[in-house]
Amino acid sequence: MTNVLNENDGDLWQWTMSIVLGCATLIVQLLVDFGERLEAVQESQKRRIRDMKDSLSSHHTEMRAAVDESFAKINAATELYSKVDGSVLRSDEVTRLVLGYTKVGEQGADIVKAFAEEELGRLALLMENLGNGTADCPGENHEWLIDLTKCVKRTLYATSTSVDRDFWSSEPARRYLAAQESAIKSRRVQIRRVFLVDEESEVTASLRQLCERHRKFGIDARIAVRSLLEPTAQMNSLNDFIVFDGELCYETEPDIRVMPAKTTLKMTREHVEERINRFNVLWEATPPDRDRDPEPQQGSTSAATSG
Repeated sequence: MTNVLNENDGDLWQWTMSIVLGCATLIVQLLVDFGERLEAVQESQKRRIRDMKDSLSSHHTEMRAAVDESFAKINAATELYSKVDGSVLRSDEVTRLVLGYTKVGEQGADIVKAFAEEELGRLALLMENLGNGTADCPGENHEWLIDLTKCVKRTLYATSTSVDRDFWSSEPARRYLAAQESAIKSRRVQIRRVFLVDEESEVTASLRQLCERHRKFGIDARIAVRSLLEPTAQMNSLNDFIVFDGELCYETEPDIRVMPAKTTLKMTREHVEERINRFNVLWEATPPDRDRDPEPQQGSTSAATSG
């Protein structure tokens, strides 16, 4: 037995060394793999941390931008309403407009929303143009005419040519005359109107009846024949204008068919004063109707004044 064991000592030693070396190699390989995996995990964690930092930084930037934008909108809205409150405009009507538009946006159908946007854009453009001293629109804007008459406080001086003769038999004319009557009775507004014709043959019975109808509303109306006026008093018979309170001029321009093609509101001082002077010259050159007894008006003056 001893001899047998002695004979196998070399082999046993070789087996032992093989096992030891194999285990050592396996352990080394496991350690290498573990190190590589650990390094990969660490690198992944680093990337994740970097991504998280970048994400947080980006989110922080976006949040800060959103907060700044919100505060800017709040400041703009505050400044806007401060200007509205500080102006002569009624802030409650501006608020009513905003709330109404918001309600349409929340509940209205597509066609209603589109119409509301169109009307709001038109109103915004009108406000901008009024702020710049002039505004216009195609055709004859009867609503402007009637609304201005409801707002006038002191004087309304107007010319009326053949361009708008048919207007006086229309429904807007009825409302226009009613607004003038109300202005005369409730605010003691002085209203003068000159009906312009080119020749004396155009002074018809219907024109005299129209003139008399205006007088029954309290309007001081006269008929001017251009051919009988002094050259300094003659004016373009196709150019109608109305001066409200000596501050705003409403004008209509005819097209080639002698129909109102454009309505213009002008508030520039030079233009309004020129129209006032033109009306004064025309009024003073036109005698009162001989067919009626003149009726004196309280507080009336011989000439229009600006402002």
